[in-house]
Parts: sequence; C-alpha cells; structure tokens
Amino acid sequence: MRPAISEDTILAAVTRDFGYVSAVHRVSPGEESLAFGIRVGGEEFIVRANRSPSGFHKDAYCYQQFGSAVLPIPEIVLIGETEDLPYCISRRAAGVTLQDLAPAALPGVTAAVAQAMQAIADAPLPETTGFGPFDSRGVGEHTHWRDFLAAVADPHRYDWSRVNALVSSRWCAEHMSKLQDLLLRCPETRRLVHADFGSNNVLTDGVTITGVIDWSEAMFGDPLYDVASIFFWRPWLACMEAQACFLEDHFPDLSHDTLVLGCYQLRIGLAQVYECAIAEEIPDLCWAMKRCDEVAAKLNQKIA
Repeated sequence: MRPAISEDTILAAVTRDFGYVSAVHRVSPGEESLAFGIRVGGEEFIVRANRSPSGFHKDAYCYQQFGSAVLPIPEIVLIGETEDLPYCISRRAAGVTLQDLAPAALPGVTAAVAQAMQAIADAPLPETTGFGPFDSRGVGEHTHWRDFLAAVADPHRYDWSRVNALVSSRWCAEHMSKLQDLLLRCPETRRLVHADFGSNNVLTDGVTITGVIDWSEAMFGDPLYDVASIFFWRPWLACMEAQACFLEDHFPDLSHDTLVLGCYQLRIGLAQVYECAIAEEIPDLCWAMKRCDEVAAKLNQKIA
C-alpha cells in the first residue's frame, strides 16, 4: 500500500536536500511507493517515497554491485526523510516500462529482455552470503534455496490462519503439499534473481533495455525463478506472454525440467494469494488462486 503523503511535502524535502525542482512529471506509481519525475539542474530524476527505506538502500546496493552496461540499474543519488517518511532520488532511465509498451512493439524487444535477464543471472556475487531475499549488505535470509521455497508454509512468515475466511485451509493444504513434494527436485543454485522481473520494472526505448528497476524483492537462488515468474504471469499481461513465447521458441533448455519450473510458479502464486488475501483484493485474489490451480493441474499431469 502506497504511503499517504502530499507531493508538495516531498518536493519541499527534495528542494531542501537536493536542489531547486524546475519541473515535475507524473510517472506510474509502484505498488508500495509514491513516485514522480523531477528535473533539477537540467537533469531528470525519479523521486519515490515509501514507509520503509530498506528497499531504497537495497536498490543502491544493487546499483553499486551489479549495475553495468548490459544490466543498466539507475543510480540512487540520495536517500532522505520527510515527516518521518523515507524517500529517495534516482537517476531517471529513458523509455517506458514493458507493461506500458504498445503490444505491437513487444516482439522487437523480447530478445533484449532475455539478454538483460541473462545478465542478472551472470552477475558476480562477491562478498555475499545466504539464499533468498538479501539485505543492503548482500546477506540472504536463508541458509539454503529450498528453505526460501518452503518459507511460504512457515507460519512465522505467512500466517495463513489470518486469511482462512478467503482462502480455505483445504485449498492451502493441497497446494502446500504439492510444493513440498517437489522441493527436493529444486537445485541449490546460488545466483542473482530479480524476483519481480519483466513488466513494470524493465524500461525500454523500443530497441534496447534502458533500465532494470526496483530490486526490493531481489534474492540469491536459481535464475529459473525469474523465468517461472514470466510463465506464471503470462495470462495476466501481454508483455509477459510475449516474453514467455520468446523463451519457449529460443531458449527451450531454460524450461527443460518442467517440474522445477512448475514448483517455482506455484511458490510465486502462493505468495501472491497470501498478499492479495491480506490486502482483501478480491478480484486479484480470485485470479491468483485460479492460476495456482492451473499450475497444479499441469504438475499433476507431468507427475502422472
């Protein structure tokens, strides 16, 4: 949920901490951050405000550690605070998000998107530890990759009893059991994973990828998890469907183990179901539950 704060309040803090703002531009907000574009001293920047600064510090870490010509991550130039609410300023990447790109233009960038995803998987991980989501020091939350996958059933992290009125315990048990059955098939691979890749967090000028943004969900683990995210969301967004088709046509080896790919999709779906149920976003919840059912049905066919 985005914070309730006025644009004027944030602009006052930006002027105080960074410089005179000569222009303000509307941009698409994130799910958790208020966001808009500004011009300061002839340069373009993005301003975001959130309830927690952790995502901003993680973005800064990822820019410093993983940013490159092949993986363009916008620089975080300032992290500040206004009225006890953290905000950050980053350099603005040119272009539009894949989600906002015209459907007819999507085939022209799918190869570049795949190259950016490969650059994420190939990023070096010096002086980092652990698996799963990591902090702004590069320390992952889990000892093993499978620990992260199984964490969706951990009541200390996901209290499913809170959402029993919307998601039945029987439905949860069936899908959690399926996930548990597949965990041992999942490799203990440790590479960089964006974990929210492919739609509104990838920017393009219609030819190249100009920015990969919002690293708040990034983790250490199997890069196939990013592929699974694209496949899970393909019925929801045209940009995800275009990417899934490109991967199927050009990189069939990425999905050679359909059970692992399905396991990851189910893990992604269960987390989405929980988040939608907690927020009481009923239409999105119904879609996510139906999608989990579809993924589970395909897994049953493969196992049979």
